[in-house]
Amino acid sequence: MIYATRRATFNAAHRLFNPNLSDEENIDIFGKCSNPNWHGHNYVLEVVVAGEVDPNTGFLIDLKILRDIINKNILEKVDHKNLNLETDFLKGVIPTAENITIGIWNELVNKIPTGKLYSVKLYETENNYFEYKGA
Repeated sequence: MIYATRRATFNAAHRLFNPNLSDEENIDIFGKCSNPNWHGHNYVLEVVVAGEVDPNTGFLIDLKILRDIINKNILEKVDHKNLNLETDFLKGVIPTAENITIGIWNELVNKIPTGKLYSVKLYETENNYFEYKGA
Protein backbone atom coordinates (compact mmCIF):
# COMPACT_ATOMS: atom_id res chain seq x y z
CA MET A 1 0.00 0.00 0.00
CA ILE A 2 1.29 3.44 -0.92
CA TYR A 3 -0.13 6.83 0.05
CA ALA A 4 -0.12 9.95 -2.12
CA THR A 5 -0.83 13.34 -0.55
CA ARG A 6 -1.86 16.54 -2.28
CA ARG A 7 -1.66 19.77 -0.30
CA ALA A 8 -3.77 22.86 -1.05
CA THR A 9 -4.45 26.13 0.71
CA PHE A 10 -7.50 28.36 0.91
CA ASN A 11 -8.74 31.37 2.82
CA ALA A 12 -12.27 31.54 4.15
CA ALA A 13 -14.47 33.27 6.70
CA HIS A 14 -17.01 31.70 9.00
CA ARG A 15 -18.95 32.17 12.20
CA LEU A 16 -19.45 29.45 14.76
CA PHE A 17 -23.07 29.92 15.71
CA ASN A 18 -25.96 27.65 16.57
CA PRO A 19 -29.20 29.42 15.59
CA ASN A 20 -31.10 27.42 18.24
CA LEU A 21 -29.12 29.17 20.99
CA SER A 22 -29.09 32.75 22.21
CA ASP A 23 -26.24 35.11 21.36
CA GLU A 24 -25.02 34.78 24.95
CA GLU A 25 -25.02 30.97 24.79
CA ASN A 26 -23.15 31.07 21.48
CA ILE A 27 -20.52 33.39 22.94
CA ASP A 28 -20.19 31.08 25.98
CA ILE A 29 -19.63 28.05 23.73
CA PHE A 30 -17.71 29.50 20.78
CA GLY A 31 -16.12 32.63 22.25
CA LYS A 32 -14.69 35.09 19.73
CA CYS A 33 -15.35 32.56 16.95
CA SER A 34 -19.03 33.52 17.26
CA ASN A 35 -18.36 37.14 16.27
CA PRO A 36 -21.42 38.26 14.24
CA ASN A 37 -19.05 40.01 11.83
CA TRP A 38 -17.26 36.72 10.99
CA HIS A 39 -13.60 35.79 11.27
CA GLY A 40 -11.26 34.00 8.89
CA HIS A 41 -8.52 31.43 8.57
CA ASN A 42 -5.76 30.54 6.17
CA TYR A 43 -6.52 26.83 5.89
CA VAL A 44 -4.14 24.10 4.74
CA LEU A 45 -5.78 21.00 3.28
CA GLU A 46 -4.11 17.63 2.78
CA VAL A 47 -5.89 14.93 0.78
CA VAL A 48 -4.41 11.44 1.03
CA VAL A 49 -5.15 8.66 -1.47
CA ALA A 50 -4.13 5.06 -0.76
CA GLY A 51 -3.68 2.15 -3.10
CA GLU A 52 -1.30 0.21 -5.28
CA VAL A 53 1.07 1.50 -7.94
CA ASP A 54 -0.18 0.97 -11.48
CA PRO A 55 2.63 -0.95 -13.25
CA ASN A 56 1.75 0.76 -16.56
CA THR A 57 2.22 4.30 -15.26
CA GLY A 58 4.19 3.95 -12.03
CA PHE A 59 1.51 6.11 -10.37
CA LEU A 60 -1.00 5.44 -7.65
CA ILE A 61 -2.84 8.51 -8.96
CA ASP A 62 -1.76 11.23 -11.33
CA LEU A 63 -1.28 14.18 -8.96
CA LYS A 64 -2.37 16.63 -11.67
CA ILE A 65 -5.71 14.83 -11.78
CA LEU A 66 -5.97 14.88 -7.98
CA ARG A 67 -5.12 18.60 -8.00
CA ASP A 68 -7.90 19.25 -10.52
CA ILE A 69 -10.42 17.23 -8.49
CA ILE A 70 -9.57 19.21 -5.34
CA ASN A 71 -9.72 22.52 -7.22
CA LYS A 72 -13.08 21.81 -8.83
CA ASN A 73 -14.85 20.13 -5.92
CA ILE A 74 -13.38 21.99 -2.95
CA LEU A 75 -11.30 25.10 -3.62
CA GLU A 76 -13.76 26.68 -6.05
CA LYS A 77 -16.44 26.31 -3.36
CA VAL A 78 -14.49 27.51 -0.31
CA ASP A 79 -11.60 29.80 -1.28
CA HIS A 80 -12.32 33.41 -0.34
CA LYS A 81 -15.88 32.46 0.61
CA ASN A 82 -18.06 32.79 3.66
CA LEU A 83 -18.48 29.15 4.68
CA ASN A 84 -21.78 29.82 6.46
CA LEU A 85 -23.41 31.50 3.48
CA GLU A 86 -21.68 30.47 0.26
CA THR A 87 -20.63 26.84 0.58
CA ASP A 88 -23.30 24.36 -0.50
CA PHE A 89 -21.84 21.32 1.23
CA LEU A 90 -21.83 23.14 4.59
CA LYS A 91 -25.43 24.34 4.49
CA GLY A 92 -27.21 23.51 7.72
CA VAL A 93 -24.11 22.64 9.75
CA ILE A 94 -22.00 24.72 12.09
CA PRO A 95 -18.79 25.23 10.07
CA THR A 96 -16.35 24.04 12.70
CA ALA A 97 -13.07 22.65 11.41
CA GLU A 98 -14.41 19.20 12.24
CA ASN A 99 -17.52 19.69 10.10
CA ILE A 100 -15.54 21.29 7.28
CA THR A 101 -13.17 18.30 7.25
CA ILE A 102 -16.06 15.81 7.10
CA GLY A 103 -17.76 17.91 4.41
CA ILE A 104 -14.62 17.90 2.28
CA TRP A 105 -14.36 14.11 2.65
CA ASN A 106 -17.98 13.73 1.52
CA GLU A 107 -17.33 15.92 -1.51
CA LEU A 108 -14.27 13.89 -2.57
CA VAL A 109 -14.90 10.29 -1.54
CA ASN A 110 -16.62 9.21 -4.79
CA LYS A 111 -14.50 11.32 -7.12
CA ILE A 112 -11.10 9.65 -6.78
CA PRO A 113 -10.51 7.72 -10.04
CA THR A 114 -7.70 5.42 -8.86
CA GLY A 115 -6.85 4.26 -5.40
CA LYS A 116 -9.14 5.15 -2.52
CA LEU A 117 -9.56 8.31 -0.47
CA TYR A 118 -7.67 7.53 2.74
CA SER A 119 -7.89 10.74 4.74
CA VAL A 120 -8.62 14.45 4.69
CA LYS A 121 -6.57 16.61 7.02
CA LEU A 122 -7.43 20.26 7.58
CA TYR A 123 -5.13 22.69 9.37
CA GLU A 124 -7.16 25.57 10.77
CA THR A 125 -4.15 27.12 12.46
CA GLU A 126 -0.48 26.33 12.74
CA ASN A 127 -1.21 24.38 15.92
CA ASN A 128 -4.65 22.85 15.26
CA TYR A 129 -5.59 20.32 12.63
CA PHE A 130 -8.37 17.81 12.11
CA GLU A 131 -8.23 14.51 10.25
CA TYR A 132 -11.08 12.38 8.95
CA LYS A 133 -10.79 8.88 7.52
CA GLY A 134 -14.44 8.18 6.78
CA ALA A 135 -17.16 6.61 8.84
